[in-house]
Amino acid sequence: MEIADLLTGPDAVLAHAKATGKKALLAELAGKAASLFKIDERKLFDRLLERERLGSTGIGGGIAIPHGRLTTIAKPHGLFARLAHPVDFDAIDERPVDIVFLLVTPEGAGADHLKALARVSRLLRDRSLVEKLRATEKADALYALLVETLQTQTAA
Repeated sequence: MEIADLLTGPDAVLAHAKATGKKALLAELAGKAASLFKIDERKLFDRLLERERLGSTGIGGGIAIPHGRLTTIAKPHGLFARLAHPVDFDAIDERPVDIVFLLVTPEGAGADHLKALARVSRLLRDRSLVEKLRATEKADALYALLVETLQTQTAA
């Protein structure tokens, strides 16, 4: 599972998400994902909230990987967001979040869901990449950083 398989292009990157809280951020991401991936915005939002009730997907270091499964999609999809202002996300380290990678997978994609989560997590553990993402203002440049880093990691 490659990041380029999850992110359809720079259109799957929000360079300046404007949400001011966790719920508003999940709603903004669900809205963007709904239009990009032709899925039901409300169902996705509800799934994301259900998942967050189990425990925050804020993994620390200002990063969150909200995720959910839907019966209406055939393959995994991703959406990356760099927030204009960090928001409280109930992260494990209690730091606000400003880097978010939304992952939506098919309901029955157990192994693919876990592989995609692992790939995104591995990518966002790269501190130098995260600093570059925080310093980058344009969606196409953010997309290039995400995909280029993955290709470098894959080649290694």
